[in-house]
Amino acid sequence: MLERLFGRYLLRSSLQRREVQRSFCAAQRTEEMMRHQGQIKRVLCVAEKNDAAKGISEIMSSGRFRRREGLSKFNKIYEYEYHLFGQNVTVTMTSVSGHLLALEFKAPFQKWYSCNPVLLFDAEVEKYCPDNMIQIKRTLEKEARQCQALVIWTDCDREGENIGFEIIDVCKAVKPNLQVFRAKFSEITRNSIQRACETLTDPDSNISDAVDVRQELDLRIGASFTRFQTLRLQKIFPQSLANQLISYGSCQFPTLGFVVERFKAIQSFIPEIFYKITVLHEMEEDVVEFSWKRNRLFNHTACLVLYQICMEDPIATITSVTSKPKSKWRPLPLDTVEMEKLASRKLKINAKETMKIAEKLYTQGYISYPRTETNIFPQNLALAPLVEQQTQSPVWGAFAQQVLGQPEGPNPRQGKKSDQAHPPIHPTKYSNTLQGNEGRLYEFIVRHFLACVSQDALGQETVVDIDIAQEKFSASGLMIIARNYLDVYPYDKWNTKLIPVYEQGARFQPSAIEMVDGQTSPPQLLTEADLIALMEKHGIGTDATHAEHIETIKSRMYVGLTADQRFLPGELGMGLVEGYNSMGYEMSKPNLRAELEADLKLVSEGRKDKRSVLRHHLQKYKTVFIESSRKAKKLDEALSPYLGAPQQITEEEQQDMEIPLPIRKCPQCGRDMVMKKKREGNSKFLSCVGYPECKTAVWFPDTVLEVSRDDSVCPSCQPRPVHMLKFKFRRGSLPPMMPLEFVGCIGGCDETLREVLDLRYLQAGGSAGRVGGPHTPVPRHPRPIPPRDPPPRPPVPSWNPQPQHPPNGGDVTLDTSSEAIVCNCGQDALLLTVRKDGPNHGRQFYKCNAGSCNFFLWADQPSQQGAPQSRGPHLQVSQPSLHSRPSLGSRNTSGHIGQTMCNCNETAVVRTVQKDGPNKGRTFHTCGKFRDQQCGFFQWAEENTPPPGKS
Repeated sequence: MLERLFGRYLLRSSLQRREVQRSFCAAQRTEEMMRHQGQIKRVLCVAEKNDAAKGISEIMSSGRFRRREGLSKFNKIYEYEYHLFGQNVTVTMTSVSGHLLALEFKAPFQKWYSCNPVLLFDAEVEKYCPDNMIQIKRTLEKEARQCQALVIWTDCDREGENIGFEIIDVCKAVKPNLQVFRAKFSEITRNSIQRACETLTDPDSNISDAVDVRQELDLRIGASFTRFQTLRLQKIFPQSLANQLISYGSCQFPTLGFVVERFKAIQSFIPEIFYKITVLHEMEEDVVEFSWKRNRLFNHTACLVLYQICMEDPIATITSVTSKPKSKWRPLPLDTVEMEKLASRKLKINAKETMKIAEKLYTQGYISYPRTETNIFPQNLALAPLVEQQTQSPVWGAFAQQVLGQPEGPNPRQGKKSDQAHPPIHPTKYSNTLQGNEGRLYEFIVRHFLACVSQDALGQETVVDIDIAQEKFSASGLMIIARNYLDVYPYDKWNTKLIPVYEQGARFQPSAIEMVDGQTSPPQLLTEADLIALMEKHGIGTDATHAEHIETIKSRMYVGLTADQRFLPGELGMGLVEGYNSMGYEMSKPNLRAELEADLKLVSEGRKDKRSVLRHHLQKYKTVFIESSRKAKKLDEALSPYLGAPQQITEEEQQDMEIPLPIRKCPQCGRDMVMKKKREGNSKFLSCVGYPECKTAVWFPDTVLEVSRDDSVCPSCQPRPVHMLKFKFRRGSLPPMMPLEFVGCIGGCDETLREVLDLRYLQAGGSAGRVGGPHTPVPRHPRPIPPRDPPPRPPVPSWNPQPQHPPNGGDVTLDTSSEAIVCNCGQDALLLTVRKDGPNHGRQFYKCNAGSCNFFLWADQPSQQGAPQSRGPHLQVSQPSLHSRPSLGSRNTSGHIGQTMCNCNETAVVRTVQKDGPNKGRTFHTCGKFRDQQCGFFQWAEENTPPPGKS
């Protein structure tokens, strides 16, 4: 209890501090405005469209504005005098045409074949002014230079706020000291515009940030998946998709998913036969049908038994007659989604056309702002004047007069949603001149508004219950008493249903008792209204973008429309959804996008940071993209039933289409480093995805025959994850003790591999630098091993003939009782000399004379046991610190008691066999020096363990 009270106290204190801070900021803003108002002589006002600029200018100037041409012929300039900031100023009103700037990848990534699509998740993007907006931009720059203040009059929604900041950026680039204000309004009427001028505020950067995040995510996600799908599927199905753009969008795909899901539900539906009993009663001219209280049964025998019982005693007894008032509720205030759904159902106008018409009606001043989530009329909105305007109509004027005559006046039914920005959609002035769909939509909005502020329809419902052999049946009738809102709202139906007068306790003989059968029916295909409702329910898009996403899946041929305007998925749409679903990523489901929309709302409210939201969702979609590309054949398999057999492609083409997985983070820029193949030959290199801006790379020498990414991750190298690599080296290119194939880390922890590959970009300590750069950067994540500079890289040693070592991996024995060197076969060994140039040139060594036991021993170290060189197993090197090695027994104990020593009298290092085979998992000791200094020592670890009781 104390914790709860203390929490409330802290919350209340925080809110009070925030309120005080807000009031203080507002006071400061007012004081600043007052201080600078004397400096403001000319004000630049910018609306979102030319029609809006003209309508606002007509109101502010009372129709006395001066019009002149701007650099764009579609965006005029209106000038007039107005009382603003407590003084008379000259207003220059102009407009943009939607977004002034666009987001695009920088030049190296813009072309489809310029890079692997996965790189688009990290590629640099920039905002630029499209060619068709250049003249508008120049107009703003020219006018801004002559003004002291800028007032943003764009639409008061997310997109409008973002467009406002684009205008601010352009104007402030040429005049940094320009004062900026925001006008908030919901309709282009005199009262609304005057109120906006009196309550100018600051633009809201949080709302604009939400749009920036959405734009960048849509660009990166859409471009990467679209390029991936299109480039792959055009190759796989050239006859069907040769010139087809196969787009992907994080909103359009779940929208397509709803259509496919409904279609598949219909396909998989299995109808069931049911049975029920009906009772008919004829009285004079009326026929009353009584419904069975059990509704229906799916068991024929059970229903037949009950029917026969009723037929044995077919007299009906009236058990109750009840009469009660019944109301049909008037509609809620109109929001955008409801307008789209009702226009589609009642007017047969699709959502895209509805929004286009509504935008036009708004800019002409006929209706309020059409993009709103609110279905509650605010208390401060005067509804009576809006109703009074409609009394002029010869069609609904009489009804409007009745609404004004209601005891409480206009009395709207209120909903539960509010976006705190705009009121519900309503008419702002009367018109009888609109034609076509414009006239029909305007009439619908007016009738809906009048119905909403009137009264519910009233009726009286009578319910009659009867009993036949203890089976219950009922019938109902309806008498409409007052139609009320139905008189002006023909889109709702409520009809009288007459029923004879029955008395409780009376008995009658039914005209018929029948047992009828039927079967369950599948759900219907989705209408546009159904689809919009699903999108709203699952948080796909916003009220402003539903129509756009639906239009996209239609234009891409992912869906079509039946004769009765219901959505039917196309073959391509079906295949795409089934393909991605089979990968295990239900990208056609709404979850991913719904979470994003929720985060965007939090960004717009200032409750989440835009960078963290952007980073989180990019990483999530990037992971899905990489996995989807790896399982791309599932996409081919899903589409083949619809588009025919897939085209066979070469292994090289398949590799080109595969998405390289990240190996590690680039030490220079922090982006992914991936494996790439050189244009000439089959050798590979490690490159930063930020190329050409970032040129960090790891070039593997020609001695590396094969290299690939392993799923394992180095436990010590930073920043994690640093994936291990599988190597296969050329024979003779490695020290005697190193296998030709093994798994190693290039993060810096493996000193031997670092020296073998000449990884100059690695500092001693394990952090990466830039290859070929002017200097090696300071290690970012030093390892706990004391730094030690590696010696200069000597030429790669080679032997001729190539020495071999025992296939069983055992120690080489030496008969020290005589001067003869004996191999593992018990025969005299053969003395040979290294002929190839290198550090061992001229050096003699012993090998098996028959070549069967792989014996090897340097001749200048006759007292040593030879070290076998295993060419078979993969070895994952486990390199402990050179200054602190584990104690694993006693080998050469002069000064190193309890440690295994190599032939150099140095502590040996421990390695483990990783490759499948009889020795997998066995550990052994070997020389820990660099390759040109190794003594060739080898010993299995368990063979060096002293017997119990021995020291």
